[in-house]
Amino acid sequence: MVSSQKSGNSNDQQPDQWQKDLNPNPMAGQNIGVEANEIDRYDQTAEDLKELHDRLDQFTNAELKQIPILKTGTRLKQGAVYIDLNDPSRQEFTAMGDMSAEKDNLFVPKSEVGYMLWNRLIGVENPERLDQSS
Repeated sequence: MVSSQKSGNSNDQQPDQWQKDLNPNPMAGQNIGVEANEIDRYDQTAEDLKELHDRLDQFTNAELKQIPILKTGTRLKQGAVYIDLNDPSRQEFTAMGDMSAEKDNLFVPKSEVGYMLWNRLIGVENPERLDQSS
């Protein structure tokens, strides 16, 4: 028996009239594009922001220069770990695909900071984790 069904070709699809309602931002959560690239994600460090100097007074200027701050509007990488320097508790969080840096956020990506400096940023006091063991 011969089948009379037309085989579909993905190249001649017509846009679904409901697609925009069902998926308003089809690229959300994708780690592609300008937002996910390392170039142009940072335009300042903690050293550049004078309001952080009092909050991070236990860090030297050289250490503050090693702490990059994400630009406002930059999309966070899904699954990556960050802290917000505007959050007094400086709790680590794992980014979801729809998150981006807003004007009141000072997000620091864990992947861009040395582990000992990161441990100090999040308040670790264990000397072994801070490379201060005797």
